[in-house]
Amino acid sequence: MSEIKRIGVGARMSEAVCYNGIAWLAGQVGTAGESVTQQTKTCLAEVDRILAAAGTDKTRILSTQIWLADMADFAEMNAVWDAWVPQGHTPARATGEAKLAAPGYLVEVIVTAALA
Repeated sequence: MSEIKRIGVGARMSEAVCYNGIAWLAGQVGTAGESVTQQTKTCLAEVDRILAAAGTDKTRILSTQIWLADMADFAEMNAVWDAWVPQGHTPARATGEAKLAAPGYLVEVIVTAALA
């Protein structure tokens, strides 16, 4: 049986949980008050950091969920995403609109990746 590995364990949640060759990342958000562009860059930088801590990288992302506070920001978020995601390794992805945890959050990114 595979061991469960938790990364960035907190009182409420872990930054990631790894099991049986898969890493599930908690939702990543930017800093309230920043633009959609900056929040998306912050989210994706955190995804990179957590994937590295798990021993994998963005070329091994299996699926991504992106939540936007307003779908009017879809093109702005996608401009950052398209520059970040490695071509030829694009994951399955869904994007939707939702009321996020705090009013200043505009983007949340949730990733599942294969471990290296």
